[in-house]
Amino acid sequence: MVRKIQMGEGRAGVDAVRSGSAGRAETATAVRYLLQLLEERAPGKSVEVRVPPFGAVQVVQGPQHTRGTPPNVIETDAETWVALATGALGWDEAVASGAVSVSGTRADISPLIPLRP
Repeated sequence: MVRKIQMGEGRAGVDAVRSGSAGRAETATAVRYLLQLLEERAPGKSVEVRVPPFGAVQVVQGPQHTRGTPPNVIETDAETWVALATGALGWDEAVASGAVSVSGTRADISPLIPLRP
């Protein structure tokens, strides 16, 4: 079982990333905390959100895959994920710029973000 990141620890990691002072450990904590919040907000297995090398979650109710690459995938880097999840960057802007790779008809999580104001 994966350890749940507590709010204080997660927020500290997010704040460190947003201020530009985060090391690898704080970045990993921030990414995993925000993925955890997304998973809590939209449980399911129809969309995979990947933030390599720090984490990935399956979210959103609907058809689920069981083998191979899922049909609905979102992938981005850590800084972009934190910006999206906190509302510092808009979904459409991130997708249009190529900062977020999106595949599949269900891979639009814009209604679910930001995760925290």
